[in-house]
Amino acid sequence: MPSISANSSPQKRVLRSHAAALKVLITSPSGPTLPSRCRNSIPFTSLTKNDVVSIRSGDKQAESDCVAPKPERDPIATALDSTPQKHKVRSRAVLEASTLPPATHSPSKWKSQRRCISASPHTSLTESKVDSVCGGDAQAKGKLKWNPNDGEQLRVVKEALHVSTEPSRIACREDEQNTVLEFCKACVEQEKAGSLYICGCPGTGKSLTMERVKGLLLNWATEAGFVRPDVLSVNCTSFVNTSDIFTKILELNQSPGKKISATPLRQLQNMYSQKSSRNNMVLILADELDYLITKDRAVLHDLFMLTTLPFSRCILIGIANAIDLADRFLPRLASLSCKPIVVTFRAYCKDQILRILQERLSELPYIVFQHQALELCARKVAAACGDMRKALCICRSAIEMLEAEIRESTSKSNTSLEEKASSEQKTTTTSDHMKKHEFDTVRIDHMALSLSKTYRSPVVDTIQSLPLYQQIVLCSSMKHFRGTKKETILGELYKSYMGICKLSQIQPAGFLEFSDMCRVLNDQGLIKLGQSREDKLKKLTLKVDEADITFALQVEEIKEMARNAVLSGCSSFTSIGKLLIL
Repeated sequence: MPSISANSSPQKRVLRSHAAALKVLITSPSGPTLPSRCRNSIPFTSLTKNDVVSIRSGDKQAESDCVAPKPERDPIATALDSTPQKHKVRSRAVLEASTLPPATHSPSKWKSQRRCISASPHTSLTESKVDSVCGGDAQAKGKLKWNPNDGEQLRVVKEALHVSTEPSRIACREDEQNTVLEFCKACVEQEKAGSLYICGCPGTGKSLTMERVKGLLLNWATEAGFVRPDVLSVNCTSFVNTSDIFTKILELNQSPGKKISATPLRQLQNMYSQKSSRNNMVLILADELDYLITKDRAVLHDLFMLTTLPFSRCILIGIANAIDLADRFLPRLASLSCKPIVVTFRAYCKDQILRILQERLSELPYIVFQHQALELCARKVAAACGDMRKALCICRSAIEMLEAEIRESTSKSNTSLEEKASSEQKTTTTSDHMKKHEFDTVRIDHMALSLSKTYRSPVVDTIQSLPLYQQIVLCSSMKHFRGTKKETILGELYKSYMGICKLSQIQPAGFLEFSDMCRVLNDQGLIKLGQSREDKLKKLTLKVDEADITFALQVEEIKEMARNAVLSGCSSFTSIGKLLIL
C-alpha cells in the first residue's frame, strides 16, 4: 500500500471514520461490526489497556477515545507516528482514563470540572476564570447584597466613611507611627525630656496617628513596668489667649488648691529647674501649633524651651501643617542645639488612598462601591491634594448621587407601570432587572458627578466652555511651564503648540490666529500676555493652577468613559484627558 500523508484530506476522512468506529467499539460491550470500508483496514482483536493508540481526527471536536493493537506497517499507524508528541500524550492520557473499568471509580471520588461556584458542568475554562474573578467576588468574600433603600445600611456605610470615625488600624503611616512611638519610649525609659514637630499637608493622618501613639505608649508603659506618663491633648485653636497652654500644663504638675502669684510659665520654669518628687513624665500633644505664633514668637519659643530645662519631664509633640515652622519661627532653638526633631507626613498617593478606602469598606458586610469608582476617586484626590478627608467626603457624596438616582428611577417606574400594558411589562422584565442590579453599588458615573461637584470652580467652568483650539493652546501652556519655567515668550510657546498638534494629528493654526487665541485667553484671565512690538517676543505667564486645567479637560471624558464602562462592564478604568498624556 502506498504511504499516505497525514495532512491530506482523504487521510483525515479515513482517520475520522476509524476514530468513530473505535469509539463505538469501546463504548459497546458487544463490540458492533464496523462499516465495510473500515472492516479490512485494521484487524481488530480483543482490546486491552496496553493496546491504546492515539488517533487525531483533525476536527475541532476531536474524538480521541480509540484503542487498537499496532499493525506491523499499517499506513494509518505511519501517519499517526508523524503526529506531534504532545497531542499523543494528551490523547493517550484521556484514553487510558476512559478505558478503566467502571468499578474502580466510586462516585465520591469524582472531582467536578467546574472552576467556580456559579459554573455549570458545561462551563468552559475561560468562562469559569472570568466568573471567579469578576462575578463571584461577593460570594467568595462572604459579602451580603447591599440594599441602598435600607436606611440602617445606608447609615452604617456613611458612618464608616465619616471623617470622625476612627478606623481599627491606621494604614500607610506605619513608619511615622513607629518613629514617634520609639522616641516617646526612649524618653520614658531614660526619664529625659524631648520635643518633636509633626508637619504635613492637611488630611495626611497626623492627628489620628498621634492619638494612636498615645494609646500604644500608655499600654507599653503598663506592660513594661514603667510609670504611666500623664497625657495632655490640646487643640491650640481652643485657647482664648496663647499663654493658656502653660496653665493647662501646670494643672498636670501642681496639686489643686495652691495659689501662687507667679505666672504659669514662671511656675513651670521654676518647677523644671530643680529636682522634684514627681516621677512620671508628661506627654503633651499640641495640635494646630501654628495658632501659638505671636508677633514676638515668645509663647512658641518658651513652650519648646521647657523641654531643655535640667529637670524637665515634658515630652512635647507639636502638630501643624507648615513644614518650615521650626526654621522660620524658632531660629534660636537651632543656635542652642535644641531644635525639635521633625517628622514629615507626606501627602497620600493614589495607591495609599485606595488602600485606606478599601480597608474602611472591608469592615462592612456588603460591597458598596465598584472598584473602578474607588480608583477614580483615589486618582483625582491624589493628583489634586492627597487629602484623605477630601476622599472620604467625595465617597459620601457619591452615595448621595446613588440615592438621588434611585429616587428618580422609582418615581419614573411608578409612572410607567401605570401606563404600560401587561404584555409590554413581560418584554421589559430583563431590562428592569438589569436596572435594579445597577443600583446595588456606587458606579463610576456617580463618582464622576461627585468629583465634578467637589472640584467645581469658575475657572473650571471657563476652561470647559472654551473652543477646542483654545483648550489646546491652554494645554500647551500648561505643559510648557511644567518644571522650573515661570514665563516664556509667545514664539517659544507656539513651537510647543505645533509639537502637540503634530503628535495629536491636529491641523495647527497659523501664528496670527494663535496670537489672537492667546489674546482671548488673556482677556478671560487664564494667561497673562505682556507688551512688545513683535508678537513673538511677548512674554506670557500662566495664571491658573495646573490641577484646574487637568480636571477641566478630563471631567467630560471621565463621564463619557464612565457611561461606556457601565454599558460594557469593563473591569478597569483609566482617565485620559485631552492631549494631557502627549
